[in-house]
Amino acid sequence: MPLLHLIPGLGLISRQRKGQGIFLLCSFLAYLFILILQWDLVLISLRSLALASALLVTAPQRLREIFSIEIVEFWISAIVLLAMLPALALISKKSAAKATRQNSDGSRNESSLGSISLQAFMRNTIAQSAAAVVFVLYSVAFLAPFLAPFSPYDQQDFLVTAYKPPLTRLQALVLRQPKIQVMPVAKAENTEDRMAASLIDDLRTLKTRNEPHALKFIDSYRIENGTVTFLQGMRTRTMPVEELADRKGKAPEITRTFVLGTDQYGRDILSRVIYGSRISLSIGFLVVLISVTLGTVIGISSGYFGGWIDALLMRIVDVLIAFPALFLILIIIAAFGNSIYLIVITLSFTGWMGVARIVRSQVLSLKEQEFILAAKALGLSSMRIIFRHLAPNTLTPVIIAATLRIGSIILTEAGLSFLGLGVQPPTPSWGNIINEGRDSLLNHWWISTFPGIAILTTVVCFNLIGDGVRDALDPRMRGQT
Repeated sequence: MPLLHLIPGLGLISRQRKGQGIFLLCSFLAYLFILILQWDLVLISLRSLALASALLVTAPQRLREIFSIEIVEFWISAIVLLAMLPALALISKKSAAKATRQNSDGSRNESSLGSISLQAFMRNTIAQSAAAVVFVLYSVAFLAPFLAPFSPYDQQDFLVTAYKPPLTRLQALVLRQPKIQVMPVAKAENTEDRMAASLIDDLRTLKTRNEPHALKFIDSYRIENGTVTFLQGMRTRTMPVEELADRKGKAPEITRTFVLGTDQYGRDILSRVIYGSRISLSIGFLVVLISVTLGTVIGISSGYFGGWIDALLMRIVDVLIAFPALFLILIIIAAFGNSIYLIVITLSFTGWMGVARIVRSQVLSLKEQEFILAAKALGLSSMRIIFRHLAPNTLTPVIIAATLRIGSIILTEAGLSFLGLGVQPPTPSWGNIINEGRDSLLNHWWISTFPGIAILTTVVCFNLIGDGVRDALDPRMRGQT
């Protein structure tokens, strides 16, 4: 496979782990293709980041006047796109070096527990495939501004674009009018004004990346005597031909394809599913990170110190577990309103109790072991014993609980959004996209089906990863994987 030699060391990896080498190659080429295809947007994103950083130092008030949260999405996407290429190359190089050492000394087993567990996980084909799918999903979420063919918020000419099935191709007239109205800017008199004007131009370019001119979707049209007559649904309308953009000899219309169809407002389902993955996947990751960290800290403190600290913390855990988590979440959202930040905080502080109990049980057994007693005899501080000896030895159940919990968190967020209590429209998330299509599920099945498939795929893959991690970390299961 000569293509595997495009990345240093992948040819060697392919001889040992053919599937891993091919996946690394495909990932590298996919990121490289996106970088080449969107190079101009990447440069504009990085330039706008530099301008915003300079304005933050020199004129923070000017930056607050023109700052938009949408631009942060492009900054993150550009940084991830540029960082993943050397990261994938570095991973392939390390894997190749490891394979070379194994071939030279004839040994295939490493002495460390982490290496043994990693090798066991890599032998689990199902878990490894699920991890590859999750990597693709997170890559799509990070690169959403560069991958989405349309803006997820665009609602235009829904007489023509509404409720279109997958793979629908529609005609659109290209108008002279810009997609975003250009506001007159005062003449720049100093460096800050010039940077602000340049940043505004970059923001406008990024927001209109797919088409700088306004589009008018139509069913058909004709041009007679300087007048454009076009049909939109049952309505026939006209406009002067001067309103059409000059396409330098090309036809005034273009064709747009909606791969996954459109919803009742004419918004592209594919773009909304791609942007919705950022909400669902990021909420799942952040909630698990916060809840697992909190549960680990409380569990270690309770098990190690014991006494009244243990009794107090465990009674708090008992009280919180006694409340049904879903009803507690609903009460908090009803009392304080619903927002993405509140959802993350609420789900985080209602999901750490199980992790705390697991970690406490591990610490109760570990603190009586000889190495902990020896550390105490040497006069080591409690903090050093906790972070250097206890915490690393409790990671196994914590990692398993974290990987298994991400799927349930994504389902909970989707359920809240479906009920209208989670992420609010027009911000897309998989749950509220399904909610938007529930009233027309039989006639327009694609609105709810594709985000549902995304949720199903993500949850199943995270559960398979959790099973693979559990088997890899369990000495009794390593020989069976």
